[in-house]
Amino acid sequence: MAGSPNTPNTPRQRRGTGAVLVEFLGSMNLAITLLVALSFAAIIGTVLQQNQPYPDYVRKFGPFWFEVFERLGLYDVYSAPWFLVLLGMLLVSTAVCVYRNTPTMLRDMRHFRLDVQDKSLRAFHQQAEWQAEGDVSAVAERAGAVLAAQGYRVRTKDHGDRTVVAAMRGAWNRLGYLLTHVAIVVICVGGLIDGNLPLKLAERLGRLQVETRDIPASQVPPESTLAADSAAFRGSVRIAEGGQADFVFLNVRDGFLLQKLPFRVELLDFRVEHYPSGQPKSFESDLVIHDPDLSEPLKRTIAVNHPLIHRGYAIYQASFSDGGSRLKLRAHALDAPGLAPLELEGAVYDDLKVITSRGPLTIEFIDFKPYNVFPAEDGSAGFRNYGPSVVFKLRNEAGEAIEYVNYMVPVTQEGRTYYLSGMRTLPGEPYRYLHLPLDAEGSLDRFMTLRSNALDAARVHAMVDAQADGLVPAGGDAAMRANLIGSITHLVDLFARGGMGAVVEQVEQAVPEAERQQAMESYVMVLQSVLGSLYVDQLREEGVLDEQGVSDADAQFFDDALEAFAALGSYGSPLFIELTDFEHVEASGLQITRAPGQDIVYLGCVMLMAGVFFMFYLHHRRVWVSVSAGEAGARVLLAGSGNRDRAEFASEFEGVRRVLAVATGADEAMTQQEAG
Repeated sequence: MAGSPNTPNTPRQRRGTGAVLVEFLGSMNLAITLLVALSFAAIIGTVLQQNQPYPDYVRKFGPFWFEVFERLGLYDVYSAPWFLVLLGMLLVSTAVCVYRNTPTMLRDMRHFRLDVQDKSLRAFHQQAEWQAEGDVSAVAERAGAVLAAQGYRVRTKDHGDRTVVAAMRGAWNRLGYLLTHVAIVVICVGGLIDGNLPLKLAERLGRLQVETRDIPASQVPPESTLAADSAAFRGSVRIAEGGQADFVFLNVRDGFLLQKLPFRVELLDFRVEHYPSGQPKSFESDLVIHDPDLSEPLKRTIAVNHPLIHRGYAIYQASFSDGGSRLKLRAHALDAPGLAPLELEGAVYDDLKVITSRGPLTIEFIDFKPYNVFPAEDGSAGFRNYGPSVVFKLRNEAGEAIEYVNYMVPVTQEGRTYYLSGMRTLPGEPYRYLHLPLDAEGSLDRFMTLRSNALDAARVHAMVDAQADGLVPAGGDAAMRANLIGSITHLVDLFARGGMGAVVEQVEQAVPEAERQQAMESYVMVLQSVLGSLYVDQLREEGVLDEQGVSDADAQFFDDALEAFAALGSYGSPLFIELTDFEHVEASGLQITRAPGQDIVYLGCVMLMAGVFFMFYLHHRRVWVSVSAGEAGARVLLAGSGNRDRAEFASEFEGVRRVLAVATGADEAMTQQEAG
């Protein structure tokens, strides 16, 4: 028996490498592992915002974790090489599984198993047996009719000594398994198509280079430009009202690629509505598509969640921003306020060079807002509109820049009006606000005149000299008098140019720590006295000083002016830029995508839903009736099985048994006894 396959010492047949590989690729363990890995990747792609500028990630995670996440490809998970490899492996694994199991499942759907033996049927959990009236063929025929009436597909086979009636219902359940697996293959194919493998391969081979410079689209080199026939992409573009674009920018790591479009998109008009809190409520764009393939331009309005689909390209309303609003401004010289204000014109996103007392500066206009709504300061639930504002940076020749936000409309606080200007040195920090008081005419004239007088060394010297008689006795030491006048004049100039911070620094350097508090109080009293005298002379020159002296409103203005003087030292700008007029231009932020694999993914999703429906709502049930000759008539053996919910099938089987028993003329008492 050495040659018999059942002999224990027979050498085990060695399987080929191909068979082992196919078994591994089609294994459930591999498929589940890949699904779990892809699920974790999808969670990361959902939690971590994708395709953002790299500086945003650096600020959020820090340099160390930024580099770690960047190497793992977490900033563009769905296009990361490892994600596409996992997706491809899942495709292959599922395809192999379908290849291996489809023939078996199809056969199972069609095979009625008419050769089943009575011994096997009696081993079923659901089975019954009874004596019926009539011959074998008649009973078998009646049994087949009953099962057909119950919705079963029926096949009959005569084995000579017995006749087997096989019935099957819900065979489409098997198709559910096939559909779900094929659906995974289809979805993976669509995902790989939209993963844009050719683009990644071209980048790996050096045919594409990511552009990292901040340059306009017209200057992007060919090696960073994609042709209009690219397979799949997701990009964005900002179009100002009246403007057009035939390209989008694709964010790639720390740079971008320029994706050309086979048509031009024109923005006719942009509209936005706001809630009372100032948050955008809805916004929409009127677009015109200029396409050589169209007989006339296509006009459509898009809004959030209502895109325009054209030639497989989806155009979404994603955001909005300033479109290059034109601005008129007035620059007041803070270091040399005697100069006439400089009238300027510019536009958002443009630069403007000016010559100041601190050398050449560049004004970089960043943004413009027609109104700014913030919660009311009185603690109520309302909101307050601070009016138009312009955001800009002042950059010196060394490249150092400070960001400012200046409001066009004066703000009123406790009955006094101010021009409001915020400044910050870092993008993420909050603004520190400067309040410049306005006179009764709503202008900066009085403040700028007082500042001019404070910076006029000769005028301050004369004022201090006139007040020195009260400090130095007549006939006193002339050198002491001159030294005192010079010190006070220097103190006033130091405060006017450097603010209170410069005075504090002077005290810390020149006065012992134990005496600093007293020295500061003395300095403040001297500053108030000298600047107060200058202010009184100014009011007298304006003709507003009467016999009653300085009014409460004028006195309050002086206090506000001193506070502004104290803050100007850290303001960092030799200019105060006043927004005088504007022409607002809106811009629409569009996201344009092309996803040829999208319809394939949708098809896969439909197949997946259909497969799940077949699996969960169609139960595969089989029933066999074996009819053989008995002592008096025919002997009926009934058995059945179901692949889901045994209790439900047991109830159905009992119903079939009762109907068959009645149809075959069985004695009910005997039937019940035998069934038990």
